[in-house]
Amino acid sequence: MQGEDEPSGSATMVEDEIHANGTTSDDHNRNRPIITGEQLDIEAYASLYSGRTKITRLIFIADHCGAETNHTMQLEALRMAYDEIKKGENALLFREVVPKIDGRLGPNYGMDAAWCEMVERRAEQRKDKLENELNAYRTNLIKESIRMGYNDFGDFYYAHGALGDAFKSYVRTRDYCTTSKHIIHMCMSAILVSIEMGQFTHVTSYVSKAEQTPEALDAITSAKLRCAAGLAHLEAKKYKLAARKFLETGPELGNHYNEVIAPQDVATYGGLCALATFDRSELKSKVIDNVNFRNFLELVPVVRELINDFYSSHYASCLDYLGNLKPNLLLDIHLHDHVETLYDQIRHKALIQYTLPFVSVDLHMMANAFKTSVAGLEKELETLITNNQIQARIDSHNKILYARHADQRNATFQRVLQSGSEFDREVRSMLLRANLIKHDYNQRGGSRKI
Repeated sequence: MQGEDEPSGSATMVEDEIHANGTTSDDHNRNRPIITGEQLDIEAYASLYSGRTKITRLIFIADHCGAETNHTMQLEALRMAYDEIKKGENALLFREVVPKIDGRLGPNYGMDAAWCEMVERRAEQRKDKLENELNAYRTNLIKESIRMGYNDFGDFYYAHGALGDAFKSYVRTRDYCTTSKHIIHMCMSAILVSIEMGQFTHVTSYVSKAEQTPEALDAITSAKLRCAAGLAHLEAKKYKLAARKFLETGPELGNHYNEVIAPQDVATYGGLCALATFDRSELKSKVIDNVNFRNFLELVPVVRELINDFYSSHYASCLDYLGNLKPNLLLDIHLHDHVETLYDQIRHKALIQYTLPFVSVDLHMMANAFKTSVAGLEKELETLITNNQIQARIDSHNKILYARHADQRNATFQRVLQSGSEFDREVRSMLLRANLIKHDYNQRGGSRKI
C-alpha cells in the first residue's frame, strides 16, 4: 500500500482557471470564481447578487468576518452595504447598518436623517395611493386589477423591508389568479420573501404549488424552483435531497436568480452536499459526468478540483482544498451553519473509502495521507468503528488497522445449509399434501354438517 499523492492543485492554478465568458470587464468580473482559497474579494462577491440579498449578504459578512482579524473586510462590506441601501428605499436596513459603521468610515457614512425622512414621506404617499387604487378595484370587482393591486402592495412592502406584510400581500393575490402564469408569479414572489425571512417551510410549500402547474413552467423558472427547493433542503439538513436539487438545476439559470442565489453558489452547495452524502458511483454519474452541472463547476474550479481529487482518492489534496475554502464558506449566509457538519461527513467518507480495499492499514502512512497525527487519526477511527461505519479493529501497539472482513467460506456454507433445509421442508409439505389428496382426507367446502 502506498501513501496518497501530494495536493495536485495550487492557488496559482485556481487563479489561472478563471472562467471568462464575455468581452466586457463587467462580464469577466461576474464570472470570476469568487469562492477560492484566498481571502474573499468583497467587491467581486457582491457583484454576483442584486436587491435585498446583496445587502443582507454584505451585512452578514461584516458581522461574521471577525472585526479583530479582518477589520478592513468588515469596513469594506459595511461601506458597500451602506451605498447599496441608499440606492433603494429601505430605511429599516439603513438604521441597522449605520450603528455598525459607528463613524469608522468618516462623515459621509453616518446617519442621514434627511434621507430617512424623505424615504418615509414618499412611502406614506405611495401607500395612500396604492390603497385608493385597490379600493377602486374592489368596488369594480375586476379580478385582474385586484390581483395587480395586491401585487403592487407586495412589491411596496418588500422594497421597504416589511417582509411579513409583503408575504401576506403576495399570498392574497392567489384568490384572484385567473391563469397558470399568475399562479407561478404568486409562488415565485412568496418564495423570494420566504427565503429572505428564513421561513423555509413556506418555500417548500410554494415550490410544490408551482410545480403542480407544469404547463406554465419554462426552463428558467424550473431552474429557479430547483434552487429554492435545494436551499430549503439545505436549511433542513437534508443534504442528499439538497444535492439532488442543485444537481438538477439547468444551465438556463444563469444570472436570472441573482436576487437569491448565484451560479457559483449552485456549484458550491451542490458539490459539497454531494461529496458528503453520495456514494462513489453516484458521485461519478450524477456529479462528475453531469454535463449540465459541469457548467456550474467551471465557475468554481477549486470545487471541481476537490471533487475530482476525492473521487481519485487524492484525499490529502482534497482536504487541503477544503481547508483553504473553509474561511470563505463560513461567511456564506446559507451555508455557514452547515460547514462543520458537511466537512465532518466528507472527512469520515474519505477515511472509510481509504480503508475499504485493504486487509490492514499502517496508521502512520494513513495519518500522513490525511495530514494529521496518529493519535488524532486513532480517535477518528475509534468513533467510526463504534458507530459501525468501519468494520475493523485497531492494534494500538503496532499502530495498524485490521479489517474485519466477513468469512466468505463460512457464509457460503451457511447459505447452502439454509437452502437445503428450506428445500427439505417444502418437499415434505408437498408429499404430505399429495398423500392427503390420494386418501381423500381433504375437506371439501360446504361438506361440514352443523
